[in-house]
Amino acid sequence: MTTPALWSAQAHMPSVIGRQIQVVSAKGSYLTTDTGAKLFDGTASLWYANIGHGREEMAKVAYEQMKTLESYHVFGRYTNDRALALAETLVSMAPIDDAKVILNSGGSDSIDVALKLVRRYWNQMGHTSKRVVISREHSYHGLHAYGTSVAGLDFNREGYGTDSLVDGTERIDKHSTVAFAEAIDRIGAENIAAYIAEPVMGTGGVHPPHEGYFAEIQRLCHENDILFIADEVITGFGRTGAMFASTRYALQPDIITFAKGVTSGYAALGGIFVAPRVWQPFFELGAASPVYRHGTTYSGHPVTAALAMKNLEIIEREGLVERSAALERVLAGELSAIESHELVATTRVGGFLGAIELHDEVQAEWVTDQILDLGFITRPLRGNSVQISPPFITTDQEVRDLVNGVRHVLDDIRSGKAQASA
Repeated sequence: MTTPALWSAQAHMPSVIGRQIQVVSAKGSYLTTDTGAKLFDGTASLWYANIGHGREEMAKVAYEQMKTLESYHVFGRYTNDRALALAETLVSMAPIDDAKVILNSGGSDSIDVALKLVRRYWNQMGHTSKRVVISREHSYHGLHAYGTSVAGLDFNREGYGTDSLVDGTERIDKHSTVAFAEAIDRIGAENIAAYIAEPVMGTGGVHPPHEGYFAEIQRLCHENDILFIADEVITGFGRTGAMFASTRYALQPDIITFAKGVTSGYAALGGIFVAPRVWQPFFELGAASPVYRHGTTYSGHPVTAALAMKNLEIIEREGLVERSAALERVLAGELSAIESHELVATTRVGGFLGAIELHDEVQAEWVTDQILDLGFITRPLRGNSVQISPPFITTDQEVRDLVNGVRHVLDDIRSGKAQASA
């Protein structure tokens, strides 16, 4: 049996061989496969295609930038004009006053940069025991070694011979502030470097924060001198109806991670915003300032920076953050209606991203496979949930059609026309 050269991400290869869906082109909110099938991108790929696919002005920006300066690094004294311009643009919209920006190649990079930085910061400040990072069960923070270690998805940590690839990680109940307080008492504030959380938990099943949750978390962080990291890799740049979820949920993080929506997937780019408290020791101590020894080959890549700036221009020009907020209301209404279906356990919405959680007798993965036949891409999430998070250019009717597609599959299962699982 011939097997493909490409080892797909997060795939059980024996199961996907021969069943792969090969996308060959895309325009707007729709994808075309090698078989000619047209599919609605109901997840914005991996949460990132916010401005939609196939925009010619994005291609022109990449072409023009490549003609001028296709690549140069930002290590040491060297930089490039596009990276500098993007950094200024980003800090002007950041929900952290007087922030600095570190650029990298994606979300997992951003998590790694942030978590290494908090340990380096505390070491610089003389608190060398502050190394533990506390995160939430069912959270997702990328798949580099540090992100895998802090994330609360157990299956991503299986098979490595250890519960955590990086030492000093602790996971607590995702909704319990009491659990955080107890962890502080047990571990000792003098040993805790940071608390990290997604404002809206994504891959863990789309869980928006409970009322008052982050207010109490931030109080505990402040009282115990623990840095607060908001992982906005998914939520940043409009996904929650605000440019950043930190603004929507009144968060005051010391560090914000971002990626995905900063380019809407037109190039691989991520980064972190750093508050003055954290960046000042590295900038303002003269010869005594330490070097934060982190950087990736393509940090500040001029083509990706140019694409990010054009993407942010499009988001502002077309009012796509406001459109995302309007689409959230449409999605919330549709999910509220489908919640009465006997195969649906509950639904959740946190911005223009939602989840339909199914009862145990129905497998979300099976439902997402079946809905493909109706022309819609969805995705199974932890907790037997179906992900819905289309591009911001989606119409109200397309949202309704997508949710109705899920309803159609569930109706077929209920009536016996389709199986509940593979």
